[in-house]
Amino acid sequence: MQQARLLLNCCAPAWESVRKASSRMARRGPLANKVALVTASTDGIGFAIAGRLARDGAHVVVSSRKQQNVDRAVAVLQGEGLSVVGTVCHVGKAEDRERLVATAVNLHGGIDILVSNAAVNPFFGNIMDATEEMWDKILNINVKATALMTKAVVPEMEKRGGGSVVIVASIAAYTPFPGLGPYNVSKTALLGLTKNLAKELVQRNIRVNCLAPGLIKTSFSRVLF
Repeated sequence: MQQARLLLNCCAPAWESVRKASSRMARRGPLANKVALVTASTDGIGFAIAGRLARDGAHVVVSSRKQQNVDRAVAVLQGEGLSVVGTVCHVGKAEDRERLVATAVNLHGGIDILVSNAAVNPFFGNIMDATEEMWDKILNINVKATALMTKAVVPEMEKRGGGSVVIVASIAAYTPFPGLGPYNVSKTALLGLTKNLAKELVQRNIRVNCLAPGLIKTSFSRVLF
């Protein structure tokens, strides 16, 4: 976290101008002046969620593994007059998770909402043909990184008296998609993660809920169409 803060401090003048511009905007809606982080939010479901949160009044920090995707998403949403900034974040990397949290804290003073949407699926076929490397990649990003991203934001939510975590799973957790065995398993694991986090974090006034979207036409799901 200290490394990320040092990096952001070097850009303090630019961050301050963004913060002041955001604060001048009239914040209205049910989420007025709440601060939301959304992982994997420059396309598809994540982008739609980020847009809705911002339209409901939240200051939103979007993220993606690629800077060009972040720039494009921020430009589109800011073009609607929304309070949106973005940063590169590979959720599997600790330094990137720290930078995402530090970006929100430096710009807006804290974090109220986390939407954990990042996921990968490098495999299509019989589950018995999935290699150990494929299993590791899917479980590391889809499950472990979700838990660690939540761990990273909880201290900031506590400072604000509570918060909300939304984990994006999939209908595949209930009805597995053919050919996506390891992915299906990872999404089922998120149901268990949600239940455990909800029970533990309720004492800190932090809600944890899980979404299980059906099949939606996005670039991520194109293998199924």
